[in-house]
Amino acid sequence: MRRIRKAKIVATLGPASNDLETITELFDAGVDMFRFNFSHGSHADHRARHEIVRNLEKKTGRPISILADLQGPKIRLGTFAGDSAMLKVGDQFVLDRDETPGDASRVYLPHPELFAAVAAGQNLLLDDGKIRLSIESNKDNRIVTRIAVGGKISNRKGVNVPDAILPIPAMTAKDRVDLDFALSLGVDWVALSFVQQVSDITEAREIIGDRAGIMSKIEKPAAMLDIDGICNASDSVMVARGDLGVELPAEQVPRAQKEILKASRKYGKPVIIATQMLESMTESPVPTRAETSDVASAIYEGADAVMLSAESASGKFPVKAVAMMDRIIKEVESDPAYRALLDAQQVPPLPTAEDAICAALRDVTKIVNAVATVTYTTSGHTTMRAARERPTAPILSITPNINTARRLSLVWGIHSTVGSDVGSVEEMVKVAVSAALREGFAKVGESITVSAGLPFGESGTTNLLHIATVK
Repeated sequence: MRRIRKAKIVATLGPASNDLETITELFDAGVDMFRFNFSHGSHADHRARHEIVRNLEKKTGRPISILADLQGPKIRLGTFAGDSAMLKVGDQFVLDRDETPGDASRVYLPHPELFAAVAAGQNLLLDDGKIRLSIESNKDNRIVTRIAVGGKISNRKGVNVPDAILPIPAMTAKDRVDLDFALSLGVDWVALSFVQQVSDITEAREIIGDRAGIMSKIEKPAAMLDIDGICNASDSVMVARGDLGVELPAEQVPRAQKEILKASRKYGKPVIIATQMLESMTESPVPTRAETSDVASAIYEGADAVMLSAESASGKFPVKAVAMMDRIIKEVESDPAYRALLDAQQVPPLPTAEDAICAALRDVTKIVNAVATVTYTTSGHTTMRAARERPTAPILSITPNINTARRLSLVWGIHSTVGSDVGSVEEMVKVAVSAALREGFAKVGESITVSAGLPFGESGTTNLLHIATVK
């Protein structure tokens, strides 16, 4: 089940991809990680999908990663008399604490934390940014605004606050219930929505521990103020361009994406580019040219993975969308310019033994024309540091821990396998050569490079680099 590409594919499961047959077809088409979106579906739905994925994993013998994506704090308006109102440009509009149904002049806002955070001169965005309000004053539980961009607004539409850090945690009461359930299933990654600052990650880490990797979704401008700190504190990052594109001007989103990619690469954290990548394929069997260019650009920029949302969860052509994404990635990675761009983005290694070995591994692999880089890992950290170096050869990761193997399935260039512990360098080389042959990475007479730590089985001891010839 080797993928002949280095970047990975994430697909969201939903009503269009709920059964064994479709999930199997998605995997065969190229999915490396399945996303469970906890904004939709019941726990029973997610449990059934989890069972299907894990049974598929047993059948194929290839570790499959599962991401639990928490909904996060959603700020919504109250209701309107007649269920909607028409907001006209230039009119005054008030958000208050009066639960009475609203009209074209006011509406209830059931979020006291918002009244404590915003100020005159800032903006509020309603209904995914379709309506823009300029705040004129905020006192006595009344946020008085002027309508800058008007339109029809209806019950319980979302409110985005691009200009302030809201004093709300990244996890709601619902998220905590969902998180407990997801961890009981044994998911590999947990995505935190609307991360604003490092403390949001620290809070989640206290609950999750090492039971799953923490993925921070960057979808608020406030997160960009400390993107280095957030990337460093996270285990991985998602560029969630949906809400980010609402709160940031559209022309600034590509730049933000590049900044997030740069920070993630710096700290060696895998990054997913998400939202509307092949959006037209929810209805059409082929994407637009702009969409294929969008996916290609993410790969050229060095992203670890690209993600499908509605395309695979509720669209008409989920399998075709995955197959198209697979073809785009392969086409980009066959372009000589792709390698040149990766090399141009190379970041210096940290002054640690682990990074020194991984940097040398990259150079040695290229010099001896090795067909694979084999890493032995317990926690997965060494293999992720090796992937940070973006070696020319694929990375064959061997770990005795199935949870580590699943987590690594997301990371660029890594073919993740489960193997037994080794007790000597001789045994290590033998197992590495055998795995490279078995998994289709090498033939007799070719060279592979191997990295590990002595003593074996201890996390964080990477200090060995070996060149082996396949016999």
